This record gives sequence, C-alpha cells and structure tokens, in this order.
Amino acid sequence: MRFRPCIDIHNGKVKQIVGGSLRDEGDSASTNFASEKGAAFYADLYRKDNLKGGHIILLNPPSSKYYKATRKQALEALRAYPGGLQVGGGITADNAAAYLEAGASHVIVTSYVFSGGAFQKDNLEKLVHTVGRERLVLDLSCRKKEDGYYVVTDRWQKFTQVKVTPRTLDSLAGYCDEFLIHGVDVEGKGSGMETELVRMLGEWKGIPVTYAGGIGSLADLEAFAKASGGTVDFTIGSALDLFGGRIPYDAVKNLLN
Repeated sequence: MRFRPCIDIHNGKVKQIVGGSLRDEGDSASTNFASEKGAAFYADLYRKDNLKGGHIILLNPPSSKYYKATRKQALEALRAYPGGLQVGGGITADNAAAYLEAGASHVIVTSYVFSGGAFQKDNLEKLVHTVGRERLVLDLSCRKKEDGYYVVTDRWQKFTQVKVTPRTLDSLAGYCDEFLIHGVDVEGKGSGMETELVRMLGEWKGIPVTYAGGIGSLADLEAFAKASGGTVDFTIGSALDLFGGRIPYDAVKNLLN
C-alpha cells in the first residue's frame, strides 16, 4: 500500500473539487481548495520526497477556454518531475506520446476508451500500439447503481455499461500497467470511502490499483488499510493539509513510504 500524490488542475489552477460537481458547461465545479501555487511547486515537492506514481489530472476538456492554461500547468509539472508522475485528462492515441515525451511516466485514459457509454476496444488497442501497455493506466472511476459500480466518463457525468467487477479487471489488465479508480460519489467530500468497492479491489489479485475518494482522516486511512488488506494504493486530495485539509502530508508520507 503506497501513497500516490495528486495534482488536479482546473481552469488553469491547482484545485481540489467535489468530484461529482464537475461540469463542462461554464467550466464549473464546487471547489474545496484553489492553490496560489503552480502545479510545478507540488511536482517538485513530490520529487524531493521521492513519491512516485502520483497523477496529474487535467479537468478541462480541449473545448474549454481554460484548456491551454490547464495544459500549460500540467506540462510545467512534468518538467519539474520527469518520470515521476502520470497524466490524464483528454488523452487519446493522437496526443499520448507527446505527454510521455514531456516527462510523464504513464498516460491515464477514460473517455477515449469508454465513449458513447460503451467499451471501445479499438481505441484501447490503438493506445497500446502507440505507447505500449507498460505506459498506460486505465481509469475505471465509477459511481454506484443498485446492482454495483459502473465506470463513468465525460468529467464523471456519464454512466457507461461497464460494471467494475473482478471479471472486468481481469479482462482489462492485459492492456495496461495499472488501474486508477475514483469512488466518484464520495470524491472530495472527506466523508469516508466506498467500503464495498475498496474491499472488492483488495480481494482482486492482479496489476497495481490506486483508489481515490472519501479518505478524510487518519482513522479513515486505517479503515482503508483494513478493508483493502493493504494491497491497494491510495490518493488523498482535499483532505490533505497541502490542500487545506486536516490530514498531515508529512504523517502520510513518513508513515507509508
């Protein structure tokens, strides 16, 4: 179990938002924290602390008037910590290689592979052909329905038909190096994790998995370790004191790395 740091960028600023609130229309989101420091500051901090495998997420789509500013922040972070961070948000087979050349260790993809509410295997195979399985992270961020958790896309607003189960993980693991899974309904709320989801991820034995969503205290982190069996990596965003929260960054960094 490792701590995976994050840098979320929205409207050209490092932010922490309530995950389910993000909207393309008007580039709006409920914001927990907006930093006056640039993304490169956080990337350099993670580099100095030797925290590898964190992720940068561009939260604006290419159609947004803020996209260039958001992308600029992401590229500055990659330059500050070459090879140490993954990057996601609008990744396609056409632009993935450019992010790797800019310093990303991996590219993270969701909507390109799960578009139109369905799994687009051809697009996934294009990405694997372009960048290689070993440089690809599949984002299976999900929201709950009555019968389980389903992958969501398009800034986490659109449900796909893909249910997150051990069988799904088995079928997709051959195409990627890792999975990144946000519990979207609790993301940014610090109100506790999606325990059922975490327990299932912990019981699955396969490639590395990073979970994000709802860890709001050190007690929550202890509960996460127990539910996951210590086999799932984790991200903490708005609950971290770096981003205005109450969990000490130094305690998490020193405790688990």
